[in-house]
Amino acid sequence: MCVSGDCHGFVGRRSVLNPGTASGKSDNPMTIARRYTDTRSLLSSDAWSMSVSANIPAQTRWSAIALAASIGLVYPCFAWAQNIPLISGGGGLITSTNGGNTTYLPIIAPALVAPLGDHLLLESRSTIVESYFPRGGGQPGYKHDAFLGLSYLQADVIANRNVTLVAGQFLTPFGTYNERLTPIWISNFEDSPLIFSLGTMNTGSNVGGMLRGSAYSNDKMSLDYAAYFSASSTNQQFDSERSAGGRASIYLPDARLETGFSVGRLLQNTHENYFGTHLWWEPDNSNFRLRSEYARGPHAQGYWVEADYRLLRFHGEDSLIGRIEPVLRLQQTFRSQPDSEDGLPSANTQRADFGLDYHLPHEVRINTSYSRQLSLTGNHNIWETGIVYRFLIPTWRGK
Repeated sequence: MCVSGDCHGFVGRRSVLNPGTASGKSDNPMTIARRYTDTRSLLSSDAWSMSVSANIPAQTRWSAIALAASIGLVYPCFAWAQNIPLISGGGGLITSTNGGNTTYLPIIAPALVAPLGDHLLLESRSTIVESYFPRGGGQPGYKHDAFLGLSYLQADVIANRNVTLVAGQFLTPFGTYNERLTPIWISNFEDSPLIFSLGTMNTGSNVGGMLRGSAYSNDKMSLDYAAYFSASSTNQQFDSERSAGGRASIYLPDARLETGFSVGRLLQNTHENYFGTHLWWEPDNSNFRLRSEYARGPHAQGYWVEADYRLLRFHGEDSLIGRIEPVLRLQQTFRSQPDSEDGLPSANTQRADFGLDYHLPHEVRINTSYSRQLSLTGNHNIWETGIVYRFLIPTWRGK
């Protein structure tokens, strides 16, 4: 098991701290990963007001990129023998054409996983985005902005096989998308579901403490949990709202099926409750995956269902056809009361996303998608493309 979602695809289900230790049994295969909102509605103007980001002057832009790329040089010097810190992450270029206007987003998201012995792990990730977008108002040309955001910075203390204590800035454990699917090298689509902001407390991350792990497990099932409390913080890089909540899920390994329930309560200003459920199914001996979520907030609710199928059966994963992965996502939102701050469309909305991803050698992937969105506020088409590269760099050679 790798405690952080940033190792996804590079490190197997052994413990990254010490293979064979009890920590390797903390969570089930579908719930161990945590993902930050690297691609959380990056293509909408509201996204930046919700993200943990800072505007970077042009003259310091490349310094910021160098800083994020060198994060892994800070912690490794404290690591002990055999526990090798890893620098992973991804980078790419995303384009989105919405209503005839095209936005370009070069992105790099380096991450650090640094074990300190067998029971302590430090994790961090930052995101750097340079956005180029039309000037608007009938003016020709493009404007551009640069953003540097600290995705999370946390310490994980693995107390035993059932409990991991987390402190610092961590991802909000509500639903599954926030923790598992948002990094650009994992998500099938360039933008997040319409209901993403429900339950993630406007920021997608929290500053405080969390308990997570496996409450019970055997060969037939496992019951996993995550519970957190977050303080209010207005720091630009550690923005969070006072809140509490958590998630519980059941995984059935024979059926390769997971279902769970999430709850969150905002504890500042107007107290509000959020509820959510999720269902994941990945049939054995199949390249088919089904993922879905439902979330309900004080003034809106909605769902998304996503299915993808890698064509590996056609001459293997290295064949021309075997590299293709069709993807379909259906989603709806329902507005009960006006709310300009919950991040959802202002009217009932239906959307269908059709994607076609192509997996190139050396961890390079091309994503393409077409979306049709229907709403009382207007119907429009959305075209998106992206090329993504993911990387893993051990800081030094292990023993």
